[in-house]
Amino acid sequence: MNAPAGGSPKIAVLRERAEGETRVAATPETVKKLIALGARVAVETGAGAGATLADTAYAEAGAEIGEAGAVVAGADIVLGVQGPDPALLTGAAPGAWVVAAHDPFGARARLDGYGAAGLEALAMEFMPRITRAQSMDILSSQSNLAGYKAVLEAANAYGRAFPMMMTAAGTVAAARVFVMGVGVAGLQAIATARRLGAQVSATDVRAATREQIQSLGAKPIFVEQVAGIEGEGTGGYAGEMSPEYQAAQAELVSGHIAKQDVVITTALIPGRPAPRLVSDAQVASMRAGSVIVDLAVEQGGNVEGAVAGEVVVRHGVSIIGYPALARRLPADASALFSRNLFNFLSAFWDKEAGRPVLPDGDEIGDAIRLTRGGRVVHPRLVS
Repeated sequence: MNAPAGGSPKIAVLRERAEGETRVAATPETVKKLIALGARVAVETGAGAGATLADTAYAEAGAEIGEAGAVVAGADIVLGVQGPDPALLTGAAPGAWVVAAHDPFGARARLDGYGAAGLEALAMEFMPRITRAQSMDILSSQSNLAGYKAVLEAANAYGRAFPMMMTAAGTVAAARVFVMGVGVAGLQAIATARRLGAQVSATDVRAATREQIQSLGAKPIFVEQVAGIEGEGTGGYAGEMSPEYQAAQAELVSGHIAKQDVVITTALIPGRPAPRLVSDAQVASMRAGSVIVDLAVEQGGNVEGAVAGEVVVRHGVSIIGYPALARRLPADASALFSRNLFNFLSAFWDKEAGRPVLPDGDEIGDAIRLTRGGRVVHPRLVS
């Protein structure tokens, strides 16, 4: 990013234009903090409406409010939840940062557009999972909410109660909830289902998650003594399993899933289609009225038959495929996402330069920088 010509760098916040997107990349809280660092902040009219944040609240926090063209004009940094269309950024300053979740593997044309425009795209979903970057990790903050919301969506669709109830008319059995994939979303799903009184079990390809499952009061379901059980990929993510492990896991899961009332799947492998965890035959083995929530539906889905944006009923089982479930908690999701962005900018704010500086060779900068100098530069995107 070039040094701002007028002193304080200008930060632009646009209204999200993707269908169904309710979040916003800055809140009045983070606007105040950005201004306190020395920035000017401009917010597009209606940017916070989906998260019930009024333009007046942004104005009171010190932001300039205007239409998209005026907001972007001369901006040194553009903040977004999802990467904006490069056509919206024609008035931004040369070398301006575009800080957002960019979907680097699925939106290559947009990245090429940033490069051609001389913009520096920074992908927050590529934030490395290291200690000093924890407060900047949008995947963790949004997955935490998604795991919570997944259980609520399942409970709403499930035609029975979650907790065991002993009444004068008889006993209601506790719902049996099976969580597949114990990352941030899975752990929150376990905790939420337990708080609602369900009987919870969980599985993961990473053996190290066994203790985490047990610590939350759930039953671990693991394949034993098969090559590939560790399942540890780079950056704390799951990797791909050996064929032997996949076969053993399918057999174990088939026997377990038939007894479950609710299944929540969360498995993702960065840069690849979501692994298939639940087959149509396994769906058919569940009793009618059961519910499955597929949190990986946007990446192809963990569940055969899941459809993004829809609730599909197969064999009497409801398969919920709502994308980006954090969107369904827009106020909290926006608050956390915007704090992640602020924490990133403030961590690299150079007081002498009066702006954030992302040094070459920095572990975070090298991980998230997608475009620079007119081209795509990230090693995972350059063939």
